[in-house]
Amino acid sequence: MEKQHFKILAVDGGGIRGVFPAHILCCIKQRLDIDVSKQFNMIAGTSTGSIIAAAIACRIDPAEIVSLYREYGKNIFSRKRFWGPKKFESALRSLYDHDVLITALKKVFGDIRLGDIPLPLLIPATDIGNGCVHVFKSGYSKNFYRDKNVLLYEAILASCSAPTFFNPVKIQTYLLADGGLWANNPSLAAVIDARYRLNVELTDIRILSLGTGLAKTCYGVKIDKKWGLIKGWKGPEFIGFLMSLQTQSTNNYLQLMMNKEQILRLNFESDIPLPLDDCSKIDDLISKADKVFTDNSAIIRDFLIN
Repeated sequence: MEKQHFKILAVDGGGIRGVFPAHILCCIKQRLDIDVSKQFNMIAGTSTGSIIAAAIACRIDPAEIVSLYREYGKNIFSRKRFWGPKKFESALRSLYDHDVLITALKKVFGDIRLGDIPLPLLIPATDIGNGCVHVFKSGYSKNFYRDKNVLLYEAILASCSAPTFFNPVKIQTYLLADGGLWANNPSLAAVIDARYRLNVELTDIRILSLGTGLAKTCYGVKIDKKWGLIKGWKGPEFIGFLMSLQTQSTNNYLQLMMNKEQILRLNFESDIPLPLDDCSKIDDLISKADKVFTDNSAIIRDFLIN
């Protein structure tokens, strides 16, 4: 009898660019007639990816998440009034409030708690109060006590709270920020949990890893004497740069750890910057997702059903 693969869905962070993996999952369901909510043994998502991962874990149609980005994206990324010079804004306070994001998350996830979800779900965050990682986990182990009563939308909110974009959030006794600071691509975190928490053999794991676009951000080699967070590092762009580095390194590590056929990475590269908060690019992102899906549809089908 052929051994069954342990399938993991992992979704990167990337702000509004989350519409890219959301549309790919929508295409998988609508065009391949594959119920993605029943295809995976574990799901992981960071930041915007946690919204998508949680939706699939809760058997919510990915089309609803695409609609969520369209309906709420512009208002989520609507800047607070600031009377000072714009270039100093991100250095003095977070660019956006949580209010609209909370409204959107509550609409989708209501009062679902992590302990209500039997499917293994991982949502990375960053514990800035204690200076360590923090991974929210659903109720798939009787040994999990910390997170079972945490509201799902609160865990997602913490994972989405990217520095300079949103304030950190307090959940239970923890002050938390975006998990993208250390696990923007949550694939490796998921593989480790599957291996050491669920005792899954590494050779049995298959990962569908969905990116949110890769822009080749670079700073050049010129050194400015006044290099600082705003002028040199360019404020919010630096956060995106860090997340991009983590995403790439994680994918490289997995490629070295596992066989090529165990990983299906779907992403795209861009020659221009890919801001986390540019909602004018939603249609472009959906178009790119549609092309990536179309070009890889046969590979995706074989990967998921075999």
